[in-house]
Amino acid sequence: MARKLPKVDVVIIGVGWAGGIIASELAKKGLKVVGLERGKERKTEDYFMVHDELRYALRYGMMQDLSKETITFRGSEKIRALPMRQYGSFLLGDGLGGSGVHWNGQTFRFLPYDFEIYSKTVERYGKNKIPAGMMLQDWGITYDQMEPYYDKFEKLTGISGEENPLAGKRSSKYPTPPMKKSPPLKMFEEAAKKLKLHPYMMPSANLSESYTNPDGIARSACQYCGYCERFGCEYGAKADPVVTVIPVANKTGNFEIRTHSNVRRILKTGNKVTGVMYTDVTTGEEIEQPADIVVLTSYVFNNIRLLLMSDVGKPYDPGSGKGVIGKNYAYQVIKGNAVGFFDNKEFNTFAGAGSLGMVLDDYNGDNFDHSKLDFIHGGMVSLSHTGLRPIQNNPVPGGKPTWGKEFKEKSVKYANRFLSVGAQGSSMPFKHHFLDLDPSYKDAYGDPLIRITFDFENQDRNLAKFLASKCAAVLKEMGADHIDTMKDLGPYDITTYQSTHNTGGVIMGSDPGTSAVNNYLQMWDFDNLFVVGASAFPHNSGYNPTDTVGALSYRAVEGILKYHDKGGQVV
Repeated sequence: MARKLPKVDVVIIGVGWAGGIIASELAKKGLKVVGLERGKERKTEDYFMVHDELRYALRYGMMQDLSKETITFRGSEKIRALPMRQYGSFLLGDGLGGSGVHWNGQTFRFLPYDFEIYSKTVERYGKNKIPAGMMLQDWGITYDQMEPYYDKFEKLTGISGEENPLAGKRSSKYPTPPMKKSPPLKMFEEAAKKLKLHPYMMPSANLSESYTNPDGIARSACQYCGYCERFGCEYGAKADPVVTVIPVANKTGNFEIRTHSNVRRILKTGNKVTGVMYTDVTTGEEIEQPADIVVLTSYVFNNIRLLLMSDVGKPYDPGSGKGVIGKNYAYQVIKGNAVGFFDNKEFNTFAGAGSLGMVLDDYNGDNFDHSKLDFIHGGMVSLSHTGLRPIQNNPVPGGKPTWGKEFKEKSVKYANRFLSVGAQGSSMPFKHHFLDLDPSYKDAYGDPLIRITFDFENQDRNLAKFLASKCAAVLKEMGADHIDTMKDLGPYDITTYQSTHNTGGVIMGSDPGTSAVNNYLQMWDFDNLFVVGASAFPHNSGYNPTDTVGALSYRAVEGILKYHDKGGQVV
C-alpha cells in the first residue's frame, strides 16, 4: 500500500520549462508546491569540461533510458507497433529541467495564422482547401491574447533577436540584441535579399550579451562553443529551467523538488483529481501525494500516457473521431532541405551556437498564396551556424562514394566547405494520426507504453518538396558549386533523427467535444487538473515549440490562480 503524505496546494508532474515556470510563479504567490521529477538533479557544474560529442550527442547521456521505458510506433493501424530500442527520429530528455536543458535555444513565436488556422484557411480559400481526414481546428485563443505571455517568457529567458518583418506585432523589443553575424549568415542574408525575401536573425536563448531578467537572475553571454543541442551549458548562457525559474522557486521556501520520483497515476474521486501516486526510483517505494490542484507538465508522450493510464479524460477513437485524449498528434516536416558544397570557400563551421542563424518566413504559415498549391501552411527556411561536430558531420557531394579512398579524400576536402539551408515545415493533424496505450509492450513497472500511429501524408510530401526547392534556390544564389536537395519525401522513418518537436494529444480549444483543455490549459472534465505543454497544440507550426510552451505556461499560471481563488471552470 502506498505511503500517504500530507496534502499540499499544488503538485506538479515534471519540472522542465512548463513545470519550472508554474512552480516559480505559484510559489512567489505563497502556494505550497511540490515538483515531482523522475530524473536526477542537475546543475551547471555538471557540464564543466565535458564537451564530449561521443558521450552526449551519440550515446545520449542526457536522454531517457529506452531499456526501461520507450515508445512504440507504427505507420498505420494495419501494422503491428514495435518499440523504439535506440534513439532515432526524436530524443526524450531525462532529469531536472527536462528537454529545456539540452535544447538548442531557438525561440520563435507562432504566427497569428496558427492560432486561428481553420477560420483563416476557410476564409481565404474555402473549406475545399482542407483535405479529407485533416482534423484542422482553431486553438480557442488568438495571437493578440497570447502576445503578453510570449513577452513574459522572452524577458524571463533574455531572448536575443531582431524584428521579424512577417510575424505578429510585438509589444516590446527583444530583451537583448541579436547574436553575431558569421560570414555564412551574411552570405545567406545577401542571397535572400537578392531574391526579394525577408531574412532576419534567429531569436536565440543563447545570450548575445550579459543579462539580468525581471526575477533578478543574472547570466553571462554565449561563448559560441558549438555545444548546445544534446548538451547542458556550463556558462548558463543558454536559458534553461535550472538557471532561470527553478532557483527562483527554491528561494521562496514554498517549493520542494523531489527527483527520482516517477509519477505513475493521477488519483481522482468523481470529477476531481485528489493527487498523484509515484514510485521512488531509488527505493521502489510507492508514495501518494495529495493536492488541491494537480498540474501535468511532463513531455508530450508522458502527459497523454499518464492521463490514459489514470482513466482521466475520454480516449480518442480514430474510427468514430470521438474522444480527445491522444487526438491530433503532429510532428514536423524537416526533410525539405538542401546542402551546398563550395570548391573555393572555407567556413569555420565547428564554431557556433544552438540558435545562431538567419531565417526567412516568406514561405511560412499563410505568408504566401496557397491557391494553386496542394498543401496548406508552410515552414521557415534558415541557415543555422550551430557548430558542426566532427563525428556526426561528414558529408560529401551526391554521386560520390560513401566509403573508400575517394570518400576519404572528399571528406577532407569538404569538411569545412559545405553549408546546409534547411526548412522546418509544419505538421497538420489527421484523423488516423493518434496516440494510445500499447496493448502488448510495458515499461519496467509493468505499465503500458505509449503507442504512436503516424506517417507522412500528401500534405507533408508536397510541402517538403516545395520547401526543398526554396532552400536550393537560396544556396544557388549564395554561389554553391554543387547542391544536393531532397527530391521526394518517403514514408516517415523513425530510425533517423529529424526533430524532437512532438505535439498534440491533449489539445486546447473552445469546445469540450473537440478539445481536452480550455485556453488556460484546464481540463474540461476535471477542473482542478491543468495539462500544460506542447501536448496542447492542435497542430504544429513551422517553428520550434518552446516559446509557445513557455507562453502557455504563463497563461496556465493565470488560470491556476483564478481557480485557486474561486474554483470551477476558468473563463
